[in-house]
Amino acid sequence: MNLSAETLEKIDATIAQFPQKRSATLPILHLIQEELGHLSLETQEWVAEKLGVQPIQIREVVTFYPMYREEPIGKVHVKVCRTLSCALSGAYKTCEKLEEKLNCKRGKTSADGNYTIEFVECIACCGSAPVVQVDDKLYENVKPEGAEELAEEIKKMAAAEATNAAETPQPQTPAYFG
Repeated sequence: MNLSAETLEKIDATIAQFPQKRSATLPILHLIQEELGHLSLETQEWVAEKLGVQPIQIREVVTFYPMYREEPIGKVHVKVCRTLSCALSGAYKTCEKLEEKLNCKRGKTSADGNYTIEFVECIACCGSAPVVQVDDKLYENVKPEGAEELAEEIKKMAAAEATNAAETPQPQTPAYFG
């Protein structure tokens, strides 16, 4: 596991904020996942050793919380809200359309490593459902019939990432999405 010196410093600073090392588990896992993209078994064992706990205690946390990933994600991470407002507004159909257009099954990473699509719990934009978050950009009112246009924007993002562009263009919210 190769963490940057900066992340290692942040981990040590985080541990120092708590009276018991194990209390730093969640923020440390976030820091590591932010840098590495996922939390491998090796990483989980390293965290356990760092915090002075048994590896199973870290594994329980990683497998309990849906925000932690044990497998690498695609270059572009697509999160579709599935809670009540979004579900009633067509989120499941929107997700199906994105799966079809990006050739990627929900909960999986595409074979080319470009996309990961998953359902997430409330993104807190219930008034503009259904909501899709692509990496850190939020798309509101993404009806199933608008998912094809969003899929094209996502493909552009993956292509830009693949060519290591100096600056990845952030797609503009198409008028179709409100």
